[in-house]
Amino acid sequence: MTHVMIDLETMGTGNKAAILSIGAAKFSLEDGITDTFHVGVELASNKLLGMEIDAGTVMWWLDPDREEARKAYLALEKVDLIEALYGFTEWFRSNGDEIVAADIKGVWGNGATFDNVILRNAYAGANLECPWPFWLDRCFRTMKAQWTGYLPQRKGTHHAALDDAIWQAEALRTIWQGGL
Repeated sequence: MTHVMIDLETMGTGNKAAILSIGAAKFSLEDGITDTFHVGVELASNKLLGMEIDAGTVMWWLDPDREEARKAYLALEKVDLIEALYGFTEWFRSNGDEIVAADIKGVWGNGATFDNVILRNAYAGANLECPWPFWLDRCFRTMKAQWTGYLPQRKGTHHAALDDAIWQAEALRTIWQGGL
């Protein structure tokens, strides 16, 4: 069974937060990560789709504790949000020559009202179809909150979308294999 873990870096915390980057990992609960996706998004392109910037989140990003995350974002090649959505859809629906969208068993985000909802709202703002049906939405944060065991050590840069998506997928595998 294939699952997808999504992580967004955003300029807000609301359900229409402007997207800075999209990171995602396809994975199996048994075998681990099978494919990844990562794209930087031009911040200005969010406005055309009705996405919003929150001053408090801008200040959060400016905190010295986020220096590595800012560097990771600035190092990304960036595309406009519509191009990023098209790219994500293409990645989501394929695995080499095989179409696998029908094989996806869960699309996970870190919060019931965050990653998946924001990405779905971006698709709506672009008048594009979200590549997964709403009933596949899953909440990693809920699973993590229920877990009392150890989680894998974090690797990569915290608040870099792809690094976070990979860690969250590995943490979910740990939780699942631990019997929650």
